[in-house]
Amino acid sequence: MSPWSWFLLQTLCLLPTGAAQRRGAPGAANCELKPQQSELNSFLWTIKRDPPSYFFGTIHVPYTRVWDFIPDNSKEAFLQSSTVYFELDLTDPYTISALTSCQMLPQGKNLQDVLPKDIYCRLKRHLEYVKLMMPSWMTPDQRGKGLYADYLFNAIAGNWERKRPVWVMLMVNSLTEVDIKSRGVPVLDLFLAQEAERLRKQTGAVEKVEEQCHPLNGLNFSQVIFALNQTLLQQESLRAGSLQIPYTTEDLIKHYNCGDLSSVILSHDSSQVPNFINATLPPQELITAQEIDSYLRRELIYKRNERIGKRVKALLEEFPDKGFFFAFGAGHFMGNNTVLDVLRREGYEVEHAPAGRPIHKGKSKKTSTQPTPSTIFAPKVPTQEVPTPEAISSVHSTLPPLVSRPGSAHPPSGAEQKFRKKRRRPRRRQRLRQFSDLWVRLEERSGE
Repeated sequence: MSPWSWFLLQTLCLLPTGAAQRRGAPGAANCELKPQQSELNSFLWTIKRDPPSYFFGTIHVPYTRVWDFIPDNSKEAFLQSSTVYFELDLTDPYTISALTSCQMLPQGKNLQDVLPKDIYCRLKRHLEYVKLMMPSWMTPDQRGKGLYADYLFNAIAGNWERKRPVWVMLMVNSLTEVDIKSRGVPVLDLFLAQEAERLRKQTGAVEKVEEQCHPLNGLNFSQVIFALNQTLLQQESLRAGSLQIPYTTEDLIKHYNCGDLSSVILSHDSSQVPNFINATLPPQELITAQEIDSYLRRELIYKRNERIGKRVKALLEEFPDKGFFFAFGAGHFMGNNTVLDVLRREGYEVEHAPAGRPIHKGKSKKTSTQPTPSTIFAPKVPTQEVPTPEAISSVHSTLPPLVSRPGSAHPPSGAEQKFRKKRRRPRRRQRLRQFSDLWVRLEERSGE
């Protein structure tokens, strides 16, 4: 994530309120794996119908950090569902190209033309620092997979002078040591998309790239300059060792694995934009920060939840005999005006499915041999197929419409066609595609 997380985007990042960076954060996510399934945290909800459909709350971190803490009934629900939907289509090259286009300045413009000179110079200096440090941030495992610092920097920050300032701000937030070390392992959303592809399930998306991208481009120039300046101040403080971050990616993982269904923490992961509200800001800047927060909360959370909920309803009504598995950022199910609330207002019964509760299989229309969860979900990192740097230069989140996969007897129609993603390449006889996770995971904000 999911924006999107694609929009795609994600690391928890709040502006500093203290003097020193917090110690011991990396161990925060290492809570004890519970011996009983019933003791695990669950982000699964059942839409009660026959066959049942499911909502599953994902998180935009490497799936290997959370997989063992996901209950078996969530994995079983994924296996039983014939159709899997995400926010965006994480496996479609069109998603990446559309995101790239959305982030670019108008033709002939570059950042040096639009940014104040002092901010441009600070930005350039910070990116030079990141490029210098990145080789020391890379892990032996990453190098063993052929993922090197120069390539990774170009994949994330390549062509940065042509990007809109708001996207540069998000990019800077993702260029941290912790974030760089996580590259090369698919985030949970992407891993599920890969598995759905491998199992030849029907897949689709409930959002279009433009719906996640345009709200960020809708911030006015003064708001964007404020946000970029605050982001650079934060990164400069981190480099100086004088920053305390209230929430980190490790906190996010901990709450997902071992915590409660916290709307405060997990909503950061879904909105993927930093929170700029800080009590130490001068009055006028505090007003600007509050205006940005209000705008993004409305555009990236509440409006999206309403839109996603209505599109889920349309799919359920169009295909009453299909079992859907909707995998969206967990923050979309937390707090007020959630996707769950939208479905309930439309008359659907949606209930939380605690870990350990058996999954209702519903009526079986046809018999098929399904692999068991243990044979499908061995958490091995898929072989990476490395896309071009240009293709991966940004976010991580969701896609357009339902696509009939090989082996499907149901061509898309009706509600599917509303959200259809176009096939932009001929189908070839070859092994199933494999996908790379170099998406830039954009940082989060404090309310989804």
